[in-house]
Amino acid sequence: MTISFTKMHGAGNDFVMIDDRGLTVPWQDYLRMAALATRRLGIGCEGIILIQPSDRADFRMRFLNPDGTEVELCGNGARCSAAFAHRLGAAGKSMTMETLAGLVDAEIQETGVKLWMPEPAGRRYDLAVEVDGRSFEGHAITVGVPHFVVPVADLASLDVVRYGSLIRQHAAFAPHGTNVDFVKYCPSNRIQMRTYERGVEAESGACGTGAVAAAVIAIERGDFTLPVGITTSTGFELHVDGDWRTRKCTGLTLTGPVKTVFEGVIDLDALSLDDGAK
Repeated sequence: MTISFTKMHGAGNDFVMIDDRGLTVPWQDYLRMAALATRRLGIGCEGIILIQPSDRADFRMRFLNPDGTEVELCGNGARCSAAFAHRLGAAGKSMTMETLAGLVDAEIQETGVKLWMPEPAGRRYDLAVEVDGRSFEGHAITVGVPHFVVPVADLASLDVVRYGSLIRQHAAFAPHGTNVDFVKYCPSNRIQMRTYERGVEAESGACGTGAVAAAVIAIERGDFTLPVGITTSTGFELHVDGDWRTRKCTGLTLTGPVKTVFEGVIDLDALSLDDGAK
């Protein structure tokens, strides 16, 4: 089966975008989807996104991790979905998309895409997790998907893959695991962030839901105020805004750049299903 695709990134978080409004893509073939996401043997990405019909919204965003599993929400993926769906003519500049985390609104702007995020939930403050002989203190929170936000002094030299993979699978986050956001708080309501992403099982170029999680924690447990600027590991800027007057963040939005990188056609049947090299 041959399909057309568009490669996009949102603040350095890269995705393979597929127009599946005809519901013909075999997205439940997890091995084939994982092969599509493989950087050396497929196209390569941190997520596969299918735009499908919805009877509740302008369209449905179906998001698959690089391991082929489906996830509730991806903030930067949703922003790319908004831009892609608008280009396809599936939605206007203001739109609503259906996700596993619920209905999400988005708006196309001159400098990027603005996304209205699900309300944060499942807060567990001041949680200590020990891995490989080292203790990490942070805060657990769910923004569509689970996150563990860990403030660190030296973000640049931290082995994100080593410690992130261990924390991601820690018993404190069983049975489904968590995304792990290592953050450094900076002056003027700014945060530097590196994320170990569940399902990608590596450090991602950026994480939209993680950016919102980090901003919420900085406000509710620190001295930050909205809006908050987040610098991703790829050097792009994301902005989180909303209402924080009660010190409980609500009505949160995520805004940042979206870019189309290239387009192409690929034969799914020709992909190697050997899950060795990624």
